Amino acid sequence: MQKILIIEDDNHINNMLKEFLENHGYLCFQAFSGSEGKLLIEMEHFDLILLDLMLPGISGEELIKDLVKKSKIIVLSAKNEIESKVNLLELGANDYICKPFDINELLARVKVQLRHQDTQQRQLHYKDWEIDIDKMTMIANHQMVELTSREFKIIELLMQYPQKVFSKENIYEYVWEDEYIVGDKTIHVHISNIRTKLKSTGTDHYIQTVWGMGFKLIE
Repeated sequence: MQKILIIEDDNHINNMLKEFLENHGYLCFQAFSGSEGKLLIEMEHFDLILLDLMLPGISGEELIKDLVKKSKIIVLSAKNEIESKVNLLELGANDYICKPFDINELLARVKVQLRHQDTQQRQLHYKDWEIDIDKMTMIANHQMVELTSREFKIIELLMQYPQKVFSKENIYEYVWEDEYIVGDKTIHVHISNIRTKLKSTGTDHYIQTVWGMGFKLIE
């Protein structure tokens, strides 16, 4: 699921965008100031950022300089002067939409920005692992590994964010798309099965258990 960060100090607009985009299959995070947005970006990777310019704390213009190498950016602004648009695009913004905007036009622009990135991410690589998301196939140390669809989704999630620790709740909600039940052993069983299948490839140790927290890939 592609992740979008909404940095917008207007509560109504921020909440409206979150609800609308999540109804269209995106996972959305919210920040209501530039400082809060910067903190979230330092903690997490986002596929796209919707960025207001007039923000408390750190302004949108200042944030763009830090964000340009980390994520796609669509600027949301009441400034509609051509010069302002040109300046922001030159700073590194990928698109610019003026307020007030049509929500369906915004959705179309979001899809355009994520389409190319989504194509690029159809194959993921990590150390001796390679997966093809479209074919749902995995090669580990030059060997094909037969995974169930849910085992594959677990591997896919870990490979997308190899430095992140995922709790059992995170993994369950991503793979099963349902609410996690405390005490459920499903994740442990699936991780154990994956490690067993990877043992012959010599890469079963790639999945690290972080006690009391969850699972991640080794550094």
